[in-house]
Amino acid sequence: MLALEVLFWLCVGLIAWTQLGYAAALAALARVLPGAASAPRERIRRSPEGEAPKTSLPESSLPALSLIVAAHDEQDVIAAKVANAVALDYPRERLQVIVVCDGCGDETATRARDAGADLVLELPRGGKIRAQDAAVERASGEIVAFSDANALWEPEAARSLVDAFADPRVGYACGQVRFVQAVDEGGNQEGVYWRYELAVRALESRLSSITAGNGAIYATRRDSYIVVDPIMGHDLSLPFNTVKRGLRAVYVPQARASEKMVPSLGGEFSRKRRMMSHTWPIVLRGGMLSPRGYPPGYALMILSHRLLRYGSAALHVVALAANIVLVASGAGDGGAGRDLYIVTLALQLALLLAASLAGVLPLRPLLIARYYVLTTASLAAGFWDWLRHGTDATWTAAEGTR
Repeated sequence: MLALEVLFWLCVGLIAWTQLGYAAALAALARVLPGAASAPRERIRRSPEGEAPKTSLPESSLPALSLIVAAHDEQDVIAAKVANAVALDYPRERLQVIVVCDGCGDETATRARDAGADLVLELPRGGKIRAQDAAVERASGEIVAFSDANALWEPEAARSLVDAFADPRVGYACGQVRFVQAVDEGGNQEGVYWRYELAVRALESRLSSITAGNGAIYATRRDSYIVVDPIMGHDLSLPFNTVKRGLRAVYVPQARASEKMVPSLGGEFSRKRRMMSHTWPIVLRGGMLSPRGYPPGYALMILSHRLLRYGSAALHVVALAANIVLVASGAGDGGAGRDLYIVTLALQLALLLAASLAGVLPLRPLLIARYYVLTTASLAAGFWDWLRHGTDATWTAAEGTR
């Protein structure tokens, strides 16, 4: 019984660490070691109240930038995306806008050209990664940036993102994507989670390197672009592989973009389930598990923020099963010890009950509980999908995001 108690508390401790303790430890370290790594934000000049921050690079020193948008049947949004890219506060003669159509069967290519894209590639369907690879081969910029067709960048975003590469140690930089809430919220609490995730990402960047990016706004040096397996997305593959190559992967919060949030929690579950079917191959055979090339501190970040979090569904199941057995067997030597296991079991069951009640009583605490339970379940669902039928390299737009 002692072994079961140890297993229970180990699972509880690992869940608490990956969800809360890790962020608290990063915050404490950032206070103690304020100069541990020079964050890109430290090279941003202050601007008058209400204005976007100005980058430290003068216009004459800005490198050539190729902004790549991979698209599959995006005729409804591609013109607005290209117009947004062309209007960025970046010298037009140094900005190349590339739209690469991945097997589009609609008017995406025509509308992209009409909107002012510098280069439009029309490829057979091969998936987002291979489309991006083809665009990089044709890119003329020293820096290659990437964005989604439905993500709109703020005017200063390109300058802020490129400014990170003034530091020769930086090989990858991602910006801040803000989710625009749909009119009908539908119970999706992704915005709450995402604000927390961005706060953790900022701390990782300050202390070392980030452990993941996002597809709405990111960039690499063209000569350090990494070709990955087509089922392994850039969001997770590029940051840790960049670090393995001896460069930093940083977060630039001043480089801002926005895109629509999936309106319903059911849609969010499906989106995360698809994401995890692409994530597990990266974790298990894409090099993330191998510590080779990781600095010790970054290896702990990968373990804490990625591996343990992706394994949290299994940790929750084991913790619940062990807790039930411990209570049923009267573990804890009676008295306060047994009462403790009753309380921990009650807390776990309360979380599940709160999640189930959110459908009929849409209060914020209950909605957050349901979001946590379903998104944690999506980790296991995506793993099952990958084991059962593999992962397709192609992709479709998430529900309600266009």
